[in-house]
Amino acid sequence: MTTAQRPFQVLGIQQIAIGGPDKMRLRKLWVDLFGLQVTGTFQSASENVDEDICTLGSGPFRVEVDLMQPLDPEKKPAVHQTPLNHIGLWIDDLPKAVEWLGAQGLRFAPGGIRRGASGFDICFVHPKANDQFPFAGEGVLIELVQAPPEVVRAFAALAGS
Repeated sequence: MTTAQRPFQVLGIQQIAIGGPDKMRLRKLWVDLFGLQVTGTFQSASENVDEDICTLGSGPFRVEVDLMQPLDPEKKPAVHQTPLNHIGLWIDDLPKAVEWLGAQGLRFAPGGIRRGASGFDICFVHPKANDQFPFAGEGVLIELVQAPPEVVRAFAALAGS
């Protein structure tokens, strides 16, 4: 399958989400030792998450590193039970990507396209395939993130140079 047949592009890595039972231990490593900046926080009871949103890099090449702990370790989703919880990919046209990928048999996690913690539209590729949807993240939860126009332009400029 060639890129020309695909009606969207994966532009780059938007985020990496790391989960653990104690967000402060993650913060010690990623903020205190590695020097990432905390740029926000997010809590959601429905997603069972308390996270610090950190960043690395700048401009359209900034990568978000989310440090997550569960609000309740006994509930699901269990954001702390997979240390590398998920990886996020910038997508130039999220609705087209979801439509096309679904038609190819890719399984999405429940919830559809919705607003994510950083304010971008997102949806998740399920880590496990099933009979109805034979393709999935092969054990990895993948977040597809609608890239804002400035990110799309920056990646287009790179491709043209």
